[in-house]
Amino acid sequence: MDSDWITVNGHVMHVQRSGDASLPVVVFLHGFTGSTATWHTIISLLEGEIHAVAIDLWGHGRSDRPVNSSDYSMERQTADLEQLFSQLELTQFTLVGYSMGGRTALGYAVSYPNRIQRLVLESASPGLKTDSERANRKERDAQLANRLLCEPFEDFVDFWENLSLFDSQKSLSAGQKEAVRKERLNQDPQGLANSLIGIGTGSQPSYWRLLTEQMYPVILITGSLDSKFETIALEMKNLLPAVRHFSVKDAGHAIHVEKPQEFATIIDEIVKQN
Repeated sequence: MDSDWITVNGHVMHVQRSGDASLPVVVFLHGFTGSTATWHTIISLLEGEIHAVAIDLWGHGRSDRPVNSSDYSMERQTADLEQLFSQLELTQFTLVGYSMGGRTALGYAVSYPNRIQRLVLESASPGLKTDSERANRKERDAQLANRLLCEPFEDFVDFWENLSLFDSQKSLSAGQKEAVRKERLNQDPQGLANSLIGIGTGSQPSYWRLLTEQMYPVILITGSLDSKFETIALEMKNLLPAVRHFSVKDAGHAIHVEKPQEFATIIDEIVKQN
Protein backbone atom coordinates (compact mmCIF):
# COMPACT_ATOMS: atom_id res chain seq x y z
CA MET A 1 0.00 0.00 0.00
CA ASP A 2 1.18 3.52 -0.77
CA SER A 3 1.30 6.04 2.07
CA ASP A 4 0.52 9.75 1.80
CA TRP A 5 0.71 12.47 4.45
CA ILE A 6 -1.81 15.20 3.74
CA THR A 7 -2.14 18.49 5.58
CA VAL A 8 -5.69 19.15 6.78
CA ASN A 9 -6.49 22.25 8.85
CA GLY A 10 -2.88 22.60 9.96
CA HIS A 11 -2.35 18.96 10.95
CA VAL A 12 -0.96 16.04 8.94
CA MET A 13 -3.13 12.99 8.30
CA HIS A 14 -1.72 9.63 7.22
CA VAL A 15 -3.53 7.86 4.37
CA GLN A 16 -2.81 4.54 2.68
CA ARG A 17 -4.12 3.74 -0.79
CA SER A 18 -4.16 0.50 -2.74
CA GLY A 19 -5.67 -0.71 -6.00
CA ASP A 20 -6.35 0.82 -9.38
CA ALA A 21 -8.02 4.22 -9.07
CA SER A 22 -10.62 3.18 -11.67
CA LEU A 23 -12.04 0.54 -9.32
CA PRO A 24 -14.88 1.24 -6.86
CA VAL A 25 -13.56 3.38 -4.01
CA VAL A 26 -13.90 2.08 -0.45
CA VAL A 27 -12.75 4.25 2.46
CA PHE A 28 -11.91 2.54 5.78
CA LEU A 29 -11.97 4.13 9.27
CA HIS A 30 -10.47 2.15 12.19
CA GLY A 31 -11.60 1.89 15.81
CA PHE A 32 -10.10 3.21 19.07
CA THR A 33 -6.45 2.09 19.53
CA GLY A 34 -6.43 1.06 15.85
CA SER A 35 -4.84 2.34 12.65
CA THR A 36 -4.76 1.69 8.92
CA ALA A 37 -2.98 -1.59 9.76
CA THR A 38 -6.22 -3.11 11.03
CA TRP A 39 -7.56 -3.15 7.45
CA HIS A 40 -4.55 -4.67 5.66
CA THR A 41 -5.93 -8.22 5.64
CA ILE A 42 -9.34 -7.09 4.37
CA ILE A 43 -7.77 -4.94 1.67
CA SER A 44 -5.53 -7.80 0.53
CA LEU A 45 -8.56 -10.10 0.30
CA LEU A 46 -10.26 -7.49 -1.92
CA GLU A 47 -7.24 -6.93 -4.15
CA GLY A 48 -8.31 -6.29 -7.74
CA GLU A 49 -11.88 -5.50 -6.69
CA ILE A 50 -11.62 -2.08 -5.00
CA HIS A 51 -9.53 1.04 -4.72
CA ALA A 52 -8.93 1.11 -0.95
CA VAL A 53 -8.33 4.27 1.07
CA ALA A 54 -7.46 3.66 4.73
CA ILE A 55 -7.11 6.62 7.09
CA ASP A 56 -5.44 7.10 10.47
CA LEU A 57 -7.82 9.28 12.48
CA TRP A 58 -6.40 12.03 14.67
CA GLY A 59 -4.34 10.72 17.58
CA HIS A 60 -3.93 7.29 16.01
CA GLY A 61 -1.38 5.53 13.82
CA ARG A 62 0.89 7.86 11.90
CA SER A 63 -1.45 10.85 11.81
CA ASP A 64 -0.79 13.91 13.97
CA ARG A 65 -1.81 14.07 17.63
CA PRO A 66 -3.23 17.58 18.05
CA VAL A 67 -2.72 19.05 21.52
CA ASN A 68 -6.27 20.41 21.91
CA SER A 69 -8.98 17.81 22.49
CA SER A 70 -11.41 20.09 20.62
CA ASP A 71 -9.57 19.13 17.42
CA TYR A 72 -10.89 15.58 17.96
CA SER A 73 -14.58 16.52 18.24
CA MET A 74 -17.05 14.88 15.88
CA GLU A 75 -17.77 18.21 14.16
CA ARG A 76 -14.07 18.89 13.62
CA GLN A 77 -13.10 15.37 12.56
CA THR A 78 -15.91 15.06 10.04
CA ALA A 79 -15.09 18.50 8.61
CA ASP A 80 -11.44 17.45 8.36
CA LEU A 81 -12.45 14.24 6.58
CA GLU A 82 -14.50 16.31 4.12
CA GLN A 83 -11.46 18.47 3.38
CA LEU A 84 -9.31 15.35 3.03
CA PHE A 85 -11.71 13.74 0.57
CA SER A 86 -11.76 16.96 -1.46
CA GLN A 87 -7.96 16.96 -1.63
CA LEU A 88 -7.96 13.29 -2.63
CA GLU A 89 -10.64 14.08 -5.27
CA LEU A 90 -12.91 11.32 -3.97
CA THR A 91 -16.36 12.21 -5.23
CA GLN A 92 -18.33 9.01 -4.55
CA PHE A 93 -17.34 6.09 -2.34
CA THR A 94 -18.38 3.38 0.07
CA LEU A 95 -17.49 4.45 3.61
CA VAL A 96 -16.65 1.66 6.08
CA GLY A 97 -16.21 2.34 9.79
CA TYR A 98 -15.50 0.05 12.73
CA SER A 99 -16.62 0.94 16.30
CA MET A 100 -15.25 4.47 16.93
CA GLY A 101 -14.60 4.70 13.20
CA GLY A 102 -18.20 3.62 12.61
CA ARG A 103 -19.50 6.43 14.80
CA THR A 104 -17.25 8.81 12.88
CA ALA A 105 -18.41 7.40 9.54
CA LEU A 106 -22.04 7.92 10.52
CA GLY A 107 -21.27 11.44 11.73
CA TYR A 108 -19.61 12.20 8.39
CA ALA A 109 -22.44 10.70 6.34
CA VAL A 110 -25.08 12.67 8.28
CA SER A 111 -23.22 15.94 7.65
CA TYR A 112 -21.87 15.28 4.14
CA PRO A 113 -24.18 12.76 2.44
CA ASN A 114 -23.39 13.75 -1.14
CA ARG A 115 -20.19 11.69 -1.37
CA ILE A 116 -21.74 8.56 0.15
CA GLN A 117 -22.65 5.72 -2.20
CA ARG A 118 -23.22 3.40 0.75
CA LEU A 119 -22.33 3.38 4.42
CA VAL A 120 -21.00 0.26 6.17
CA LEU A 121 -21.11 0.31 9.97
CA GLU A 122 -19.30 -2.49 11.79
CA SER A 123 -20.20 -2.79 15.47
CA ALA A 124 -21.11 0.89 15.61
CA SER A 125 -23.62 3.04 17.46
CA PRO A 126 -25.46 6.31 16.69
CA GLY A 127 -24.47 7.46 20.17
CA LEU A 128 -26.33 7.71 23.47
CA LYS A 129 -29.93 8.85 23.58
CA THR A 130 -30.15 11.00 26.72
CA ASP A 131 -28.17 13.82 28.31
CA SER A 132 -27.71 11.82 31.50
CA GLU A 133 -26.30 8.82 29.59
CA ARG A 134 -23.89 11.10 27.75
CA ALA A 135 -22.81 12.86 30.95
CA ASN A 136 -22.10 9.55 32.70
CA ARG A 137 -20.20 8.18 29.72
CA LYS A 138 -18.24 11.42 29.33
CA GLU A 139 -17.08 11.09 32.94
CA ARG A 140 -16.01 7.48 32.35
CA ASP A 141 -14.19 8.49 29.15
CA ALA A 142 -12.33 11.19 31.11
CA GLN A 143 -11.32 8.60 33.72
CA LEU A 144 -9.98 6.33 30.99
CA ALA A 145 -8.09 9.24 29.45
CA ASN A 146 -6.51 10.00 32.81
CA ARG A 147 -5.58 6.33 33.18
CA LEU A 148 -3.85 6.45 29.80
CA LEU A 149 -1.68 9.32 30.97
CA CYS A 150 -0.96 8.14 34.51
CA GLU A 151 -0.11 4.46 34.23
CA PRO A 152 2.38 2.54 32.07
CA PHE A 153 0.91 2.28 28.59
CA GLU A 154 1.41 -1.47 28.43
CA ASP A 155 -0.74 -1.80 31.58
CA PHE A 156 -3.52 0.14 29.85
CA VAL A 157 -3.28 -2.12 26.78
CA ASP A 158 -3.49 -5.16 29.08
CA PHE A 159 -6.64 -3.71 30.62
CA TRP A 160 -8.16 -2.78 27.24
CA GLU A 161 -7.64 -6.14 25.54
CA ASN A 162 -9.17 -7.91 28.53
CA LEU A 163 -12.47 -6.02 28.31
CA SER A 164 -15.42 -8.39 27.95
CA LEU A 165 -16.11 -6.69 24.60
CA PHE A 166 -13.06 -8.49 23.21
CA ASP A 167 -13.51 -11.89 24.88
CA SER A 168 -14.05 -13.59 21.53
CA GLN A 169 -10.59 -12.45 20.39
CA LYS A 170 -9.02 -14.80 22.91
CA SER A 171 -9.70 -17.62 20.44
CA LEU A 172 -7.60 -15.96 17.72
CA SER A 173 -4.31 -17.54 16.74
CA ALA A 174 -1.17 -16.45 18.58
CA GLY A 175 -0.06 -14.54 15.48
CA GLN A 176 -3.36 -12.69 15.16
CA LYS A 177 -3.38 -11.74 18.84
CA GLU A 178 0.19 -10.51 18.61
CA ALA A 179 -0.65 -8.35 15.56
CA VAL A 180 -3.61 -6.74 17.35
CA ARG A 181 -1.54 -6.12 20.47
CA LYS A 182 1.35 -4.66 18.46
CA GLU A 183 -1.03 -2.25 16.73
CA ARG A 184 -2.37 -1.08 20.10
CA LEU A 185 1.11 -0.72 21.62
CA ASN A 186 2.20 1.39 18.64
CA GLN A 187 -0.28 4.11 19.61
CA ASP A 188 0.53 7.30 21.51
CA PRO A 189 -1.12 7.59 24.97
CA GLN A 190 -1.68 11.34 24.68
CA GLY A 191 -3.30 10.97 21.27
CA LEU A 192 -5.60 8.24 22.57
CA ALA A 193 -6.49 10.29 25.65
CA ASN A 194 -7.37 13.34 23.55
CA SER A 195 -9.42 11.12 21.24
CA LEU A 196 -11.41 9.74 24.19
CA ILE A 197 -12.16 13.24 25.44
CA GLY A 198 -12.92 14.74 22.04
CA ILE A 199 -14.84 12.00 20.22
CA GLY A 200 -15.69 9.45 22.89
CA THR A 201 -19.25 8.16 22.97
CA GLY A 202 -20.05 10.61 25.78
CA SER A 203 -18.92 13.62 23.74
CA GLN A 204 -20.39 12.87 20.33
CA PRO A 205 -23.88 14.00 19.29
CA SER A 206 -26.68 11.45 19.26
CA TYR A 207 -27.77 10.54 15.73
CA TRP A 208 -30.73 8.34 16.65
CA ARG A 209 -33.37 10.89 15.59
CA LEU A 210 -31.62 11.51 12.28
CA LEU A 211 -31.52 7.90 11.13
CA THR A 212 -34.93 8.08 9.45
CA GLU A 213 -33.60 10.88 7.18
CA GLN A 214 -30.57 8.98 5.81
CA MET A 215 -31.44 7.96 2.26
CA TYR A 216 -28.18 6.28 1.14
CA PRO A 217 -27.91 2.49 1.59
CA VAL A 218 -26.63 1.49 5.04
CA ILE A 219 -25.11 -1.90 5.79
CA LEU A 220 -24.87 -2.95 9.43
CA ILE A 221 -22.38 -5.70 10.34
CA THR A 222 -22.29 -7.23 13.81
CA GLY A 223 -20.98 -10.41 15.39
CA SER A 224 -23.44 -12.94 16.79
CA LEU A 225 -21.40 -13.07 20.03
CA ASP A 226 -21.62 -9.29 20.54
CA SER A 227 -25.12 -9.05 22.02
CA LYS A 228 -24.90 -5.34 22.84
CA PHE A 229 -24.18 -4.25 19.28
CA GLU A 230 -26.49 -6.86 17.78
CA THR A 231 -29.31 -5.19 19.75
CA ILE A 232 -28.21 -1.70 18.67
CA ALA A 233 -28.09 -2.81 15.02
CA LEU A 234 -31.62 -4.24 15.18
CA GLU A 235 -32.92 -0.99 16.61
CA MET A 236 -31.11 1.01 13.93
CA LYS A 237 -32.50 -1.32 11.27
CA ASN A 238 -36.03 -0.35 12.28
CA LEU A 239 -35.26 3.35 11.70
CA LEU A 240 -33.09 3.45 8.57
CA PRO A 241 -34.96 3.71 5.24
CA ALA A 242 -32.50 1.63 3.16
CA VAL A 243 -30.68 -0.92 5.29
CA ARG A 244 -29.30 -4.46 5.41
CA HIS A 245 -28.00 -6.22 8.50
CA PHE A 246 -25.41 -8.98 8.44
CA SER A 247 -24.91 -10.96 11.65
CA VAL A 248 -21.68 -12.94 11.35
CA LYS A 249 -21.83 -16.25 13.20
CA ASP A 250 -19.30 -16.91 15.98
CA ALA A 251 -17.80 -13.42 15.75
CA GLY A 252 -17.55 -10.76 18.42
CA HIS A 253 -16.98 -7.00 18.19
CA ALA A 254 -14.21 -6.90 15.55
CA ILE A 255 -15.57 -9.03 12.72
CA HIS A 256 -12.91 -7.82 10.27
CA VAL A 257 -10.24 -9.24 12.61
CA GLU A 258 -12.01 -12.40 13.76
CA LYS A 259 -13.70 -13.40 10.48
CA PRO A 260 -11.83 -11.52 7.74
CA GLN A 261 -12.96 -13.73 4.85
CA GLU A 262 -16.63 -13.33 5.78
CA PHE A 263 -16.19 -9.58 6.23
CA ALA A 264 -14.40 -9.16 2.90
CA THR A 265 -17.10 -11.21 1.16
CA ILE A 266 -19.79 -8.85 2.49
CA ILE A 267 -17.86 -5.79 1.27
CA ASP A 268 -17.27 -7.37 -2.13
CA GLU A 269 -20.95 -8.27 -2.48
CA ILE A 270 -22.30 -4.84 -1.63
CA VAL A 271 -19.75 -2.94 -3.73
CA LYS A 272 -20.75 -4.97 -6.80
CA GLN A 273 -24.41 -4.08 -6.36
CA ASN A 274 -25.72 -1.18 -8.39
